[in-house]
Amino acid sequence: MFFDNLRSEKFMHPMLNIAIRAARSAGSVITRGFENRSDLTISVKGAQDYVTKVDQDAEQAIIEKIQQSYPDHSFMGEEGGIIKGDETFKWIIDPLDGTTNFIKGIPHFCVSIALLYKGRLDQAVVFDPIRGDLFTASKGQGAQLNGFRIRVNNKKDVSDSIICTAFPFKDKSSFNQYMESFTPIFHSCGDVRRTGSAALDLAYVASGKFDGYWESGLKPWDMAAGELIVRESGGLVTDFSGGNDPIDKGQIVAGNPRMVQHLVKYLK
Repeated sequence: MFFDNLRSEKFMHPMLNIAIRAARSAGSVITRGFENRSDLTISVKGAQDYVTKVDQDAEQAIIEKIQQSYPDHSFMGEEGGIIKGDETFKWIIDPLDGTTNFIKGIPHFCVSIALLYKGRLDQAVVFDPIRGDLFTASKGQGAQLNGFRIRVNNKKDVSDSIICTAFPFKDKSSFNQYMESFTPIFHSCGDVRRTGSAALDLAYVASGKFDGYWESGLKPWDMAAGELIVRESGGLVTDFSGGNDPIDKGQIVAGNPRMVQHLVKYLK
């Protein structure tokens, strides 16, 4: 059972507890790498898409920690791909969401871990190793930041809201199409942010730091954990058409119901 002011991991769902330990293990790898960025080995996966040995080592640290308790589970990781196992339990991992920020020395990135149980989001962790912020959620049990219950911002006035997004930097040919939606959203709200970490952006929506968020071209590991955390904080998560398939479609809109309705009006 969860409590509004949860101060100890011993009350958490056992699989969430293991996910937290895995996230912290990866966080240790990341913070050491961040302090020694001059030694980084950087590879290019695609247009504006980078990977470092820190990404790979952090993912391995996560998998090893989870497999100590659940050796038969399956995995989907950004760097390691698919590890086959019991499909009833599938872990979706982004060991370092915000790699470009990490490489550039911008302290805004995170570890993202989600668990699918029978194909549905069940547990989620987003961990910011620099700030020490730990966002967690269990299906039906609410969402927490550092052990305290969080809720999406219930702001009704869109005109002074802070919305977050990401530009189509991997496919700049679609920028003009993107701007057709961005322009009216920008004029209707207070301001727009672009931070470079989808998982952390969603966690910020869940905790009321951002009022809404939208992005397309995402992979499951970019948004799985963040989606559950937003839902469990009382938020609404949809695709651009207002449907319930953000992971399948690779596009996501998040916020309180009024904010999501406002954003979808321009996106669908």
